[in-house]
Amino acid sequence: MNRTYKATGINLKSMPLGEADRLVTILTKEFGLIRVVAPGARKQKSKLAGRMGLFVVNELLLAKGRSLDKITQAETLESYPGLSKHLSKLAASQYLAELVLCHALSEQPQVELFDLLNEHLRRIDELPNKTGSQLEISLVIAYLSHGIFHLLALAGIPPQVQVCCLSQNPLMPDFTHPDWRVDFSIETGGIFSLAEHESRLQLAQTPVAVAEARVSQATATDQIDEQSTPPIRIDRKLDALELTLFQQLATAELPDFMSLLPNQLVAADAIPSAWAKVERLLRDYAQYHFGKSIKSAALIDTLLIETSPN
Repeated sequence: MNRTYKATGINLKSMPLGEADRLVTILTKEFGLIRVVAPGARKQKSKLAGRMGLFVVNELLLAKGRSLDKITQAETLESYPGLSKHLSKLAASQYLAELVLCHALSEQPQVELFDLLNEHLRRIDELPNKTGSQLEISLVIAYLSHGIFHLLALAGIPPQVQVCCLSQNPLMPDFTHPDWRVDFSIETGGIFSLAEHESRLQLAQTPVAVAEARVSQATATDQIDEQSTPPIRIDRKLDALELTLFQQLATAELPDFMSLLPNQLVAADAIPSAWAKVERLLRDYAQYHFGKSIKSAALIDTLLIETSPN
């Protein structure tokens, strides 16, 4: 039996183990999530020390162990040095790593997830650096939101943002009416029009609809249920700008948003707060579906407060 094997992986999490080792959680192409020991990685002169940093991509040679496998060799293929140098980028990358840890499987290939995570980490790493500025955090949150949406799509649970969840009619942002809004429901799975919802409720309460519902239910159960259609829980209302940002998240590349917006109807300084709302809603949506809180999001909130205009 072969006691060694190779894998290509990106480090997502690590913790001290014993006096000098590290326990590293790695997303690999070939075997999904693995937890392995990096012997002596905490020693200053160890060859593994620099290769076990967060978000370093290595080609690994591993040896099977009784309880935990061990890294015997590691050759770095790629790293993202900018992520650790800027707090907003580090927070966003840790945020994406937490989502991957919720989604990834073990003992089976995870090539798509591996490639998707690396692509979004690369994009965040390459963003221009303007430390502590509102522009920097806004750009990071935009690219973070893009990554969150793509990870949700790969998991098969993206929010529906192009059409109304109730009517399946296309949703078009209306910038001409300042009070125009659509609604987002996490339980329903995306965006819907309040007008569509009210129309649905009114239709359900018409005498014909009530009669048909009663006949149908009586035929099936010989009982009449007087309950009306339960209301949909609305988690947030979105304006035209927020809906526009949401609808662009499904694209392969984020566009220049100023080119998409009517210049006289949308102020440039409205975009950062809109991105913050989009991220927060995606966060709530992801936490609901994965059943776990995203701890790194607390740092994103802190950075938003620190860079918000007085």
